[in-house]
Amino acid sequence: MESNNILFAFGLTVFAGLATGIGSLMAFLSKKFNPKFLAGSLGFSAGVMIYVSLVEIFVKAKDSLTFLYGAKDGYWFTVLAFFAGIALIAIIDYLVPSYENPHELKSLKLDTYNNSKEKRLMRMGLFSALAIGIHNFPEGLATFIGALQDPTLGISIASAIAIHNIPEGIAVSVPIYYATKSRKKAFFYSFSSGLAEPVGALLGYFLLRSFFNDAAFGVIFASVAGIMVYISLDELLPTAEEYGEHHVAIAGLIGGMIIMALSLVLFA
Repeated sequence: MESNNILFAFGLTVFAGLATGIGSLMAFLSKKFNPKFLAGSLGFSAGVMIYVSLVEIFVKAKDSLTFLYGAKDGYWFTVLAFFAGIALIAIIDYLVPSYENPHELKSLKLDTYNNSKEKRLMRMGLFSALAIGIHNFPEGLATFIGALQDPTLGISIASAIAIHNIPEGIAVSVPIYYATKSRKKAFFYSFSSGLAEPVGALLGYFLLRSFFNDAAFGVIFASVAGIMVYISLDELLPTAEEYGEHHVAIAGLIGGMIIMALSLVLFA
């Protein structure tokens, strides 16, 4: 039974990570980019992640830790772990130079890079792939741990992360395509950058599994909630605002929260 849960959690993590390949295909198959659709999708993803983090994951972590350490100490441990998760992903962002950080790219359109130099484009694409790989490590662990603890919750997390991986795939593939004129190379690097999520999940699991108990799950869950809130506020919503109208992004955000709330109530 446990092995089935692990395989299911790993499968969800692979699905979420390889959504970068979907972004790459979208860039090549469509010359017309729909910024409103992307904005709504990213807002939706942010709504799912914020709601599930604060309403479900944080509460589960708090319940676990307060049961073990008492109401006051358990609550403190939960809060500290939550902000430790935020600090972790913020440090990763800080260590990745803003120029190479895919979350700082200003456009995802195919015609953006036509007049740029090939070496610069190739460097941008490769560093974007590397940066996405670094970011995807904790995201992969978040998806994996969430699915291990609660399969329904894992599906929600994986879906939200998959949506936000799509524009990252575009950010990698477009500059590499214009640098090499090879769709195969562009797709390969974009697809490969998503592999960091299942790799991060496996490394995290094998390194931490000897410590997996109720206390560890509580701390990890609270940290995962912090990571997902940071991703939503620092990456998803700003990108949604940039590529679409403000109200489209907010409508997507609220829609994501509503769908997440309904799913939690219906499958509780």
